[in-house]
Amino acid sequence: MKGYLTLRPGKRLSSFHLHKKSIWVTVAAAIATLAVAVISLGMGEMKVSPLDVLKVLIGMGDEQNTLLVQQFRMPRVVVGMLVGASLAGAGAIMQGVVRNPLAAPDILGVSGGASVAAVAFLLFFETVSIKWLPPVAFLGATLIMFLLYALAWKKGVTPLRLVLIGVGIKIAASAVVTMLIMFSPFLLQNKAILWLTGSIYGVSWADARMILPWTIGLLLLAALMARRVNIQQLGDDISMSVGSTVQRDRFFLLLICAALTGTAVSVGGEIGFVALLAPHIAKQLIGPSFGSALPLSAFIGALIVLIADLIARMAFTPIDVPVGVFTSAVGAPFFIYLLYRNRNR
Repeated sequence: MKGYLTLRPGKRLSSFHLHKKSIWVTVAAAIATLAVAVISLGMGEMKVSPLDVLKVLIGMGDEQNTLLVQQFRMPRVVVGMLVGASLAGAGAIMQGVVRNPLAAPDILGVSGGASVAAVAFLLFFETVSIKWLPPVAFLGATLIMFLLYALAWKKGVTPLRLVLIGVGIKIAASAVVTMLIMFSPFLLQNKAILWLTGSIYGVSWADARMILPWTIGLLLLAALMARRVNIQQLGDDISMSVGSTVQRDRFFLLLICAALTGTAVSVGGEIGFVALLAPHIAKQLIGPSFGSALPLSAFIGALIVLIADLIARMAFTPIDVPVGVFTSAVGAPFFIYLLYRNRNR
């Protein structure tokens, strides 16, 4: 066991082994994420060199660069990292619980539930402050997860039923969103379509402060349940034979997944395929162990959103393309590839 580091944050809650290779890969991913964040903070109509950005971050920058970086660009970068980490964490949980490489919150309708709630809010409560949009989206994702679990229940919940019913819920949610947009006033249609595409344009420090505790807290809670996720990947019969409370654990993990999804969607809109891509990349790098894959997935998800947002800001200046356009452009072919690879399973 020389190649492993054992972590026991709570004897009754969780204990797991981390391969030292996974630690180094995760550290490398964290450094890459921070490097892209620094580059992104310096890019725009007024460019700031990476060295000057670092000076601002340590409190030694000049007044103009400090204002530009801290007040105008940093909220967007921080929110992008938190949104990417939340989506990737939600995807890692769902793939672990459902035991299906095609499972992700945006594919199984959880993100769709948040979208329905958000578009309905924009349509029927246009006079209410937009600050209420994030909790409404959060509530929509959670309610859809409850509905998904209730419809899939038949003397327990099996991964296959979750997938089949989740795909059906996604289609139904898309239909409801389309109908709501059709009956919306023109200005609200534009706002709703931009939100559905997935964009972190115009976010503020208030948005970052709102989702920061949720993202960190929920990811830590999921990490404490790593052993239970690993056991569930062996199948329900084996899990129950070793004393695991399969249905209770599955429900609680899916609730964490819904909360992470709602946290991300409430600020960033429906950014597609990050929850599918990041866990797959993490597992290819370090293996399927959930305790190792979860933190790496979070950093990879943050990195994907940062890169996509940087391209979205700079590729078509002065037009600010929604970040979801670029994540979908990469994620859709990858999803088709997964369907092809798993066609005989």
